[in-house]
Amino acid sequence: MLKKYYEKLFKQIAVDYNCTPEDLRKGEIIITKSEWNDGRRSYSPDMPFLQMATLGASTVIMADECLHEFLHGFIKDVEGHRLFELDNLLKLNDELKQYGYQMNSTHHMFLPCLDVTVSERFQVKWLYDSEIKQFYGDPRFPNAIAYPEPCPVRPDRIVVIATDGDNIMGMAGCSEDAPHWQQVGIDVLPEYRSRGIGTYLVTLLKNKIIEMDDTPFYGTAAANIMSQNIAIKSGFRPAWVETDAVKIIEDHS
Repeated sequence: MLKKYYEKLFKQIAVDYNCTPEDLRKGEIIITKSEWNDGRRSYSPDMPFLQMATLGASTVIMADECLHEFLHGFIKDVEGHRLFELDNLLKLNDELKQYGYQMNSTHHMFLPCLDVTVSERFQVKWLYDSEIKQFYGDPRFPNAIAYPEPCPVRPDRIVVIATDGDNIMGMAGCSEDAPHWQQVGIDVLPEYRSRGIGTYLVTLLKNKIIEMDDTPFYGTAAANIMSQNIAIKSGFRPAWVETDAVKIIEDHS
């Protein structure tokens, strides 16, 4: 299973980072020019100023051309995965500040690796596309669906809700971040945590996405151990790490 999804990953990262799948198999650090390629995952309305991903052996940095001279010196004699260590991120951040940007959070990304089946444990309800709109703006679900309002470029496609009578215990949802690439998110209400609800819902949703012949993927922060454990128990495994630059917002108050 994992090999199948890695092949898809190489193709998607190539679109996202303006390179080729073959580039990503070289085991090198690749620097490319920022482009807005059709089919890319988009998390900002602006042309990317810098974004960086590592698949382990290979690392790719897509950046505005004004950064290329610095980047070629920055990567010299450095292993690709070490570019994500704090000392190198700080150096990169210092350079970005000259252009009004700073480094954003680093995200650990997961792909399916195992078939995981679950026996029925909780009552669930499925919602699709427009049926999801009733939950936008609900502060209980900032991870399962777009918050506080729907995102046109990453539409929420499916939601699965675990219920306790009339009460919602948790919600898993997926957004289509690129064609047929569904990112899974999960929220479990505090009073219902540590019961396996998160793993149950994420596994159900992952399996549903696979049945649709789409690619489920899962992303979380480096220090969010609980979220990472849910991913692993649901049949995902770490596949790549990525980060990007964002504009510095000045406080004029």
